[in-house]
Amino acid sequence: QVQLVESGGGLVQPGESLRLSCAASGSFFSTMGWYRQAPGKQRELVASITRGGTTNYAGSVKGRFTISRDFAKNWMDLQMNTLKPEDTAVYFCNARTLGTNDDYWGEGTLVTVSS
Repeated sequence: QVQLVESGGGLVQPGESLRLSCAASGSFFSTMGWYRQAPGKQRELVASITRGGTTNYAGSVKGRFTISRDFAKNWMDLQMNTLKPEDTAVYFCNARTLGTNDDYWGEGTLVTVSS
């Protein structure tokens, strides 16, 4: 059974940093990524990383966020620096299973950036 468990969300002030983590289990995964959904908006891709280590970032976070992955531990992090109020959202971990290409989601972790 595939499980994705996020951690690390919270309340921070503008300009501060947070690190999100996603612990994955139950399968092997190809691409993993972070998505976010702000109130009243659609879920959007924040960053992704392939099994080969290729990364992709949304334009709004490029240069501020860094995605990383530990393949041996099935673990993925998102380092978020210089956070802005517009980064406020629920952040979801996503993973695609290797071979079958099934998508799985975590339950989400809330990030609030406010002074």
